[in-house]
Amino acid sequence: MAMEACSVSPTTFFTIFSIILSVFIAFSDAQSTVPAIYIFGDSLLDVGNNNYLTVSVAKANFPHNGIDFPTKKATGRFSNGKNSADFLAEKVGLPTSPPYLSLVSKSNKQKGSFVAGVSFASGGAGIFNGTDDEYRQSLPLTKQVGYYAQVCAELQQQLGTQAAQAHLAKSLHVVLIGSNDVFGYLDSSNTQKQYTPDQYVSLMLSTLKQHLQRIHSLGARKFVILGTGPVGCCPARRSKTGDCNELGNSISLKYSDGLKSMMQQLKPALGINYSFFETYSIFRNIVQTPSSYGFNETKAACCGLGYLNAKVPCLPVASYCSNRRDHMFWDLFHPTEATHKILVEHLFEGSAYSFPMNVKKLVSL
Repeated sequence: MAMEACSVSPTTFFTIFSIILSVFIAFSDAQSTVPAIYIFGDSLLDVGNNNYLTVSVAKANFPHNGIDFPTKKATGRFSNGKNSADFLAEKVGLPTSPPYLSLVSKSNKQKGSFVAGVSFASGGAGIFNGTDDEYRQSLPLTKQVGYYAQVCAELQQQLGTQAAQAHLAKSLHVVLIGSNDVFGYLDSSNTQKQYTPDQYVSLMLSTLKQHLQRIHSLGARKFVILGTGPVGCCPARRSKTGDCNELGNSISLKYSDGLKSMMQQLKPALGINYSFFETYSIFRNIVQTPSSYGFNETKAACCGLGYLNAKVPCLPVASYCSNRRDHMFWDLFHPTEATHKILVEHLFEGSAYSFPMNVKKLVSL
């Protein structure tokens, strides 16, 4: 009889669990203006989602990736160490938002994981569906936003509608995407025949706008939006003489400038706060004056083989530089940990590249 009196039905247990979790989240939100970070993007922010895409060839879960990560092991980050997602989390005092696919995998039964934030970023992803065709599989932005909708629904079940909305409104929503769409244009003669660069950029922006509006409709109120860098200056896109691909750069700049203008329009229309980061400008400045940022090499990749170490990706058979700190690029496409750290320093506390405010100001609102 005593045991029967102490037994708790599954329904009652779930109710108690939800109440405790709501109290915990309310306390956490009181301690921090940013309870979580939700990330949308490509390989520049991917912290391991592509590890769970079985047929994808866009992976970084093998050496020499991760050589400078705290564990000294490859994690799925396209970097020698940490990337911008890690450094941004450190800035606001949170753990790195885990890969969404790791949380929903059959082997992970953890509950309440989405409350601490989650990353949907995926190597090879683009604004358009199909930009990942070259890599066979990634999570394009459409799918990432769809997963975010599922996360929001689960948060409402766990916390209740009002608490979930308050939680999402305080959280940062980081978006960095578009480079793969630019590469897609450069690599497709059919696309170039169908669209002028200006028309293509307009389509990128209008499509992204729809995704941002949906993210907002689901509860997001604080956005960190990053433009694309000068993609034509990455090792893989430089000419045989080492020059940047200026068509790629011009498209990237048009997109970034258009994105900056679009965010200015969305702020009053949606009632959001945001920080837009001019990735293009700071990358261009690093390329032009590398020594002022502590770099000696901005053309060649640290890890790879062939001209500029850009003919072969950073595979286990590739060689890599001994001093990763003086290289801007880790592999044929991606920055080193040192570059990521510089970007986040300016993103969070700087003023020259952030509009209308830096992220430090954004989180205080």
